[in-house]
Amino acid sequence: MRSVRIGVDTGGTFTDVVAVDEQTGQITTTKTPSTPADPAVGFMNGVHKVLSGLSLEDVGGIVHGTTVATNQLLEDRPLDLGFVTTEGFEYILEIARQSVPDGYGNSYFWVKPPRIVPVHRVKTVGGRLDHLGEEVRPFDEQDAARVARWFRDQGVTAIGVCFLHSYANPAHEHRMRAVLEREHPEAVVSLSSDVLREYREYERSVTTLVDAAVKPTMRRYIDNLAARLGMPFSVMKSNGGVLSAAEVVHQPITTVLSGPAAGALGAALIAGAAGHPSVITLDGGGTSTDVAVVVDGEPSLTTEGSIGRYPCKIPMIDIVTVGAGGGSVAWTSPEGTLKVGPRSAGADPGPVCYGKGGTEVTVTDAHVFLGRVPPHLLGGEIPLDAGAARAAVEALAGKLGLTPERTAAGILEISAFNQSNAIRQITVKRGLDVRDFPMVAFGGSGPLLVCRLVDILGLPAVVVPPNPGNVSAFGLLTVDVKNDYVRTHVTRDLGLDTAARIFGELAAQARDALDREGFPRDRHVYARSADLRYYGQAYEVRVPAPAGTIDEAWRAEVLDRFHEAHHKLYGYGYRDDPRHAVEWVNLRVSGIGPITRPAIPELPARADGTATAAGERRVYFEEGLTPGGDVPAGRVPDQGVPHGDGWWTAPVYRRDELRRGDVLTGPAVIEEYGSTLPLHPGFTAEADAYGNLVVRRAGPETGTGPSGDRANSSDSSDRADSSDRAGRADRADTADITRIADGVGE
Repeated sequence: MRSVRIGVDTGGTFTDVVAVDEQTGQITTTKTPSTPADPAVGFMNGVHKVLSGLSLEDVGGIVHGTTVATNQLLEDRPLDLGFVTTEGFEYILEIARQSVPDGYGNSYFWVKPPRIVPVHRVKTVGGRLDHLGEEVRPFDEQDAARVARWFRDQGVTAIGVCFLHSYANPAHEHRMRAVLEREHPEAVVSLSSDVLREYREYERSVTTLVDAAVKPTMRRYIDNLAARLGMPFSVMKSNGGVLSAAEVVHQPITTVLSGPAAGALGAALIAGAAGHPSVITLDGGGTSTDVAVVVDGEPSLTTEGSIGRYPCKIPMIDIVTVGAGGGSVAWTSPEGTLKVGPRSAGADPGPVCYGKGGTEVTVTDAHVFLGRVPPHLLGGEIPLDAGAARAAVEALAGKLGLTPERTAAGILEISAFNQSNAIRQITVKRGLDVRDFPMVAFGGSGPLLVCRLVDILGLPAVVVPPNPGNVSAFGLLTVDVKNDYVRTHVTRDLGLDTAARIFGELAAQARDALDREGFPRDRHVYARSADLRYYGQAYEVRVPAPAGTIDEAWRAEVLDRFHEAHHKLYGYGYRDDPRHAVEWVNLRVSGIGPITRPAIPELPARADGTATAAGERRVYFEEGLTPGGDVPAGRVPDQGVPHGDGWWTAPVYRRDELRRGDVLTGPAVIEEYGSTLPLHPGFTAEADAYGNLVVRRAGPETGTGPSGDRANSSDSSDRADSSDRAGRADRADTADITRIADGVGE
């Protein structure tokens, strides 16, 4: 019997599906429109579509990336939550932290948003633990019963519990849960000692409440999906691992970056196979764009993330999201300036060109008007109304006093700058030089603006994988089972026996979880890490901790890794300065159940001849860019024909007809089932051994060629040329798009 593994990534506009036949290695991809009213419908449609003649009996496993929890938080739809905390600390959520969000000059201009739980639904219970978990005052069970009955009478069924210092001793929280189960059995309860056994009571409280907020919704969704499938399945987690659906309902907060995390992991695997171990990943969807950084094959992790306005200290892949997708709406401010996003038309009604009732111009409509995408999506399954897109763009252009072409191009310019700002946040603000990283662009709308991003950011190259719209779904099939466990233990003198005991307890939790997932003991992998800081600092640096016996050599190795990591991050360290003691803060264990990853097939070379265009189409590219460029000997002869007004007659290529070594020169359009790559004048796209299209600036002035990236070049003049070119591009056509440029960054 055939055994097929399926990855299903539900996005805001499309549900992407990838199936891998574990006997033959064959990879099949497809897409289907998402169904926001009931995401399970789109899920099942995609599964049946990719099976194409097979039945669910042939399926060996399904992994799901879902945005159910994320969307609930981003749309600011928390349920009527209740919060239980320690007596005297009822204002934890109101006090929060002193920090003010970026973009506000000082706190006078910032108004605190509403708390996730209003004050009148915050209740306190007597009892107190100290920072070591020792009981200072006993738990007040009568007080707890009174609180539980109040929530029951008020109809509050989602409750978060966070007692002071419960990270050191969860006993009081366990007793509170027992009282709630007795007095209010309908309540869904989240304990901070289960969700995040780590100190800092504000972050622990909010993370626990976010878990409680999404738990009822996730349980309904998972139960609905399980009933329709009739078989077990797994769900992608934010930390780069997966977990069975039966387990994930108990910790739904771990799925808040489910889909974007899978995309970063899939892109990392694809880029690594192609010889790019360190890259920027850009996942362009219908609603948003997600960017991340991969260094030496591993996406960066953080515990300082947030979803919407809610801080979430769970381990997650470090992803920056911006509302710049294909469905992002173009609108005019009261001052008459053009802005794009973050609001999206989504899948319903979608862009104007979908013909489903949308009336507002979107990024997709601008691409359609400019001829950069075909008049249909998914190989003709979804026809697009180019006439409706043109009429909508012309109406918006009339309001702005611009030509329709400049209006549509301006929409794309703003969207490109919004994406570039997100990339700068994940690179420049992390101390990384964006010009040292090729970019992997994927997602349905990911490849559409890559040529512009090369110029804006000075990128050495952009890698566009085959079937870019399905990279996140493919990434779901490359992910190990992974659970993270943490324990706070703040000390400047970590006892080796204490460290061994804590790591042993965490490893036991990880072992039990992997046992429940069905992994034999000989396949368990346990990864230790520790958070350390110099005494007096407020935040920690996480470093991997060696396996094996915990002795003096082990401690010295961890300290050495901390000094090195701190110096790398901040430019200084105190390795040999006894005045600056090192403080241990958190000890962590990740339990990993490894899987067999699908192999990435290689693209055959062309037997003879060169790639030929399948047709041609009128396409608009901004004036001022280098038209055409020289075509090196032996390269594709098809060239676009300029018309002098920004419009070109450009060749259109079918991506599935390209072979290894083919080089296309812009202007051109490269189309495939789930995405389109507009190749601007002055750019080339080369098909590599794995079928990726490597997009670069054409010509010797870039310092790059088909053989390598700028990241591998030692010529400093290359970087200067890139920076100058990016600066010139940033200043181009300023006089013509003053009204447009005002919208950048919104």
